[in-house]
Parts: sequence; structure tokens; C-alpha cells
Amino acid sequence: MLDDIYKTTVVLITDKYVNDEDDFPAGSAAIALFDAIKKKGWHEVRLLDATGDPYDEENTARDDFDHEAIKQLKSGKSYYEQVIEKDGKRELRAATPVPVVMQKCTMCHPHYKHAKKGEPIGLLSYTLSIE
Repeated sequence: MLDDIYKTTVVLITDKYVNDEDDFPAGSAAIALFDAIKKKGWHEVRLLDATGDPYDEENTARDDFDHEAIKQLKSGKSYYEQVIEKDGKRELRAATPVPVVMQKCTMCHPHYKHAKKGEPIGLLSYTLSIE
């Protein structure tokens, strides 16, 4: 459910508010939303590049999970997850693909024009505590 909400939000922001390169990008709005969610202690979500040409270096894979998620999602999987233990606590790590869904995306990311339909150009990487 959260994945659908987050992706729908980015598409709506892009559709309604991004009209030229000077407008605040929907990806930046998503990252600000994800930062606020993390600060409130709910969960962590990161928007990651899967093309090898990130818009911002902050959007690159940080760990083995993210690297494997990119590999799995680019191979065609629609979802990737692992349960890990970190600092004595269990966490669900999950990732979902982000394909190009609008031509407007290529305004700031011209290299997305070459993406095949449905190909992930990015992903959402989630970390949730398991209680």
C-alpha cells in the first residue's frame, strides 16, 4: 500500500506541478517526504538510481541489499526482500522498481529516453523494523 501511495504521489506531483526544468522536481519532493517519515521514526525509504547515472550521488546504492535489489529488479523481478538482523534487531528490507511512466521525467533525466518500457530506472528501497 505504501509503495503505491509513494509512487502515485510522485506521478501526481510531476503531472500537476512540473512543467519545466526550473520547477521543483517530484523526486526531490519524494526525498523530502521520505526524510520526514524517517525523522518521525516510522520507517526508511530511499529513492535509488538503477541506471548508473544518478541525478544525485545520494541516490546510489549504499549496501549489499541495495546492490542486489537493483540486480534483481533489473532482471525482471517486481519485488525483492530480505529479513536481516542489525544491531540485534530484525528488519525487513524491501525494494520495488521505478520505471519511467511519463515523458516529463526525461526533462531532467534525458538518459531515461533510452529506457525500455517497464525497465526500472530506479527503485524504492525500504527498511522497516520487525517487532
